[in-house]
Amino acid sequence: MRDEMNILADLFKTFFKIGMVTFGGGYAMIPIIQREVVDKHHWTSEKELLDLIAIAQSCPGVFAINISIFIGYKLRKVKGALCTALATALPSFIIILLIAMFFHQFEDNKVVAAIFRGIRPAVVALIAVPTFNLAKSAKINLANCWIPIGCALAIWALGVSPILIILIAGLGGYVYGKYVQPTE
Repeated sequence: MRDEMNILADLFKTFFKIGMVTFGGGYAMIPIIQREVVDKHHWTSEKELLDLIAIAQSCPGVFAINISIFIGYKLRKVKGALCTALATALPSFIIILLIAMFFHQFEDNKVVAAIFRGIRPAVVALIAVPTFNLAKSAKINLANCWIPIGCALAIWALGVSPILIILIAGLGGYVYGKYVQPTE
């Protein structure tokens, strides 16, 4: 019982910290989640994290909450899932509540507007770095880089639904694995 409480406390502290220090949405959390969950605590492997990211992205709901639930559930079933979901969401809830209470006092402030203009490019970088790391882990190379590029262009330029892209990619992966390349 003591060991379970220690693990739940570690899960809560880790995912609270992840939720507290991450700006830019769920994808910006990926490098921090990888460092904490894979490198530091060894709760999952890098390959398994990549699979969890794909599943979390495919499920409805907030990406960061989804991935925290999967990791919490893997370690301590329902208690772990509830613990990590709460820990991930709580910092954002508190911050948004404080912003909502005081934002009207700062919304026309030129300094605040300048700060937000500076933060936007940094958020893009926070999303780009894990994207390249995921591409490396997913073995994206010159022979198959057309797939993510084509998918991104279809979503951005043509307005294709990301859900349709995920379904087509899943079907394509199934067909490729079943008929083109035998499993290892």
